[in-house]
Parts: sequence; C-alpha cells; structure tokens
Amino acid sequence: MADSRAPWRALVLALVLAGLPCALEARQPAAGTLGDFSAFGLGAPQTGLATRKLTVTTAGGKSHAYTVEIAATQQQQATGMMFRKAMPAGTGMLFPMNPPRPASFYMRNTYLPLDIIFIGTDRRVQTIGANATPLSESLVSSTGPVIAVLELRGGEAARIGLKPGDKVAW
Repeated sequence: MADSRAPWRALVLALVLAGLPCALEARQPAAGTLGDFSAFGLGAPQTGLATRKLTVTTAGGKSHAYTVEIAATQQQQATGMMFRKAMPAGTGMLFPMNPPRPASFYMRNTYLPLDIIFIGTDRRVQTIGANATPLSESLVSSTGPVIAVLELRGGEAARIGLKPGDKVAW
C-alpha cells in the first residue's frame, strides 16, 4: 500500500533543500525515514554563527553592550532562535535586512520569550515586540522598512528602558 504522506514529505524536503522555511508536521517521523530532517539542522538549535558586538544607547544616554550572533543567510534567518532552551544574559541575535524592508517574525519552535526589536534605516529602534510568546505563530511586525531585527531575552528591552528612537550600533 502506498504511503499517502509521500508527496507531502517530498515537498517539504524540496523546500528544505532549497533553503526555504516551511512548517513541518507536528508528529515527528521515525529516525532514518524520509521525514527525518536532523541532517539539515531542523529540530536542533543552529550553532557556529558569526558574532559581533552591538550597543544600544537609550534616550537617557546609557549604553548597553551585547554580543550578538549574526543570522546572515536566508536559512540562518529562517531558523533564528528556534529550538534553543537557554539564552545567556548579554547575548542576542541580529538579522540584517539588505535591502531594507518591512519584516515580520513569529515564534514557531522558539521556546524562549524574546524581545523582537526592529531597527529602522536610521539605526534607531523603530518598533519593539516585547516578550513575544514562545511557540506562537502570531506575527510580530515592523511598522515600516528596517535594516535589521534584533532579538534579545524577553523583558530585556523593559529592563534597560529601551524605547522607539533609541540608537543601535554594530
């Protein structure tokens, strides 16, 4: 008897190989089957991303330094902070947008609450999606074109008093 899921699995595999984000079935197939995507890094946090120093300066003039991973490629951006169970203080992830464009993020497969900070073309905070809900598929969106999106630990923006208009440098 033919497996009715074979066409679906082939489509998902083709999207993964092409580097495009896709939604996987909620049920995990047995290891070693066509549905096992562990060889592609799906289901596990990505590692080995380049890092760089980033500074946020609030309107009051106080600077806060972070070490951020750079999600530079389409695949790295599609995976982002998915599957991570911890995020050390003073760290984050930066998603460069070249060319600048409106951006939307969701929290599928993301187990940690995150502050999603949209950075406008003037390198100032445009919008803050505070404490995005883990595993939610609700979109958190910019209000216009951005040159980057910064993800920090949930509650970090409130902790440092970050507001739209504050400066971001990297």
